[in-house]
Amino acid sequence: MTTTLNRLDLNLLRVFDAVMEERSVLRAGQRICLSQSAVSHALARLREVLGDELFIRTPSGMQPTARALTMAPLVREAWQSLEIAVGAPKFEPDKAARRFTIAVSDLVANVMVPRLLELIGNEAPLIEIAVRADSASNLAEQIDLGQIDAAVGTFSHKAARFQTRMLFDSDDVLLASSYHPLGPLSLKSLSHLSIVAISLNGENTDLLEGLVSERGLCRRSEMYDRAALERVLSDSGHGGRIVVLPHFLALSALLGQPELVAIVPRPLAVSMARTQPLEIHELPYTSRLDEVIALWHERTTNDPAQQWLLSMLLRATEHLREPANVSPVSAGSLTGKKSKEVTPALCRI
Repeated sequence: MTTTLNRLDLNLLRVFDAVMEERSVLRAGQRICLSQSAVSHALARLREVLGDELFIRTPSGMQPTARALTMAPLVREAWQSLEIAVGAPKFEPDKAARRFTIAVSDLVANVMVPRLLELIGNEAPLIEIAVRADSASNLAEQIDLGQIDAAVGTFSHKAARFQTRMLFDSDDVLLASSYHPLGPLSLKSLSHLSIVAISLNGENTDLLEGLVSERGLCRRSEMYDRAALERVLSDSGHGGRIVVLPHFLALSALLGQPELVAIVPRPLAVSMARTQPLEIHELPYTSRLDEVIALWHERTTNDPAQQWLLSMLLRATEHLREPANVSPVSAGSLTGKKSKEVTPALCRI
């Protein structure tokens, strides 16, 4: 059998299938764009390889032999499988039953994931989305192994095997309880406040500029511009007090205390202020502008399913690419997004 297959030109099976369907050498040639003589020559070669006449010419057309009748459904099925294998893959999200796994930061989980799940629930009801924290130490390895389809966060450096797309950018603002008005916010008044900030690695100051590096991927672990804040507090001569938390979950409860405020990414502040009694204040200094991006492995770039997932991530963050629309609540509060330059972070891989 192996010897026969090695001698067999698959194009001969294409001719066989056409003749089987048409029962005419002429019509088979027209169907597959070959001349009548080319079809006859192909049949002769196939007869020689298989040792069977395959088709007998009769007044009513080419009649298949018993061997040909046995072969025909198997060849048709095999040829259809080959056409699917080499054809352009399709992805129909409204019919597809598939599970996508995305890794996200705390920020993204709050400001993007609810909208993403809403969109997918409406348009692709059979699609499942598994959400993981992007703080895992082996994030790059999981993406390499295909265990994660996309990661969304702030990445300052990535190896060539990863592809990225910017979703939105984010700078820092100050968030405080509206029950305890701050009044105009200055460097001096800021230095007298107890400030809550988020760092996924807590008080670990050994990280290079608050970045975690592993296997060709460098991501930011601090959800605020630590260097800028510490600089202005040091310059004030007061020093201030910074309380560092590992996640955003406790913010709402802590901000109920009059002596505490928080420095958080702007999109999160806007989201929280829409549903809670909180005021957003522009900081009296310029913080870093971070880009939040979607990242995936290059091998999946042309996969229609991956392209659809990326389109959904873009749609789920569309509102975050627009200027913040929050009414001013007090002197020094948010009146619109400030124009800032992106400051790229450095990271050794």
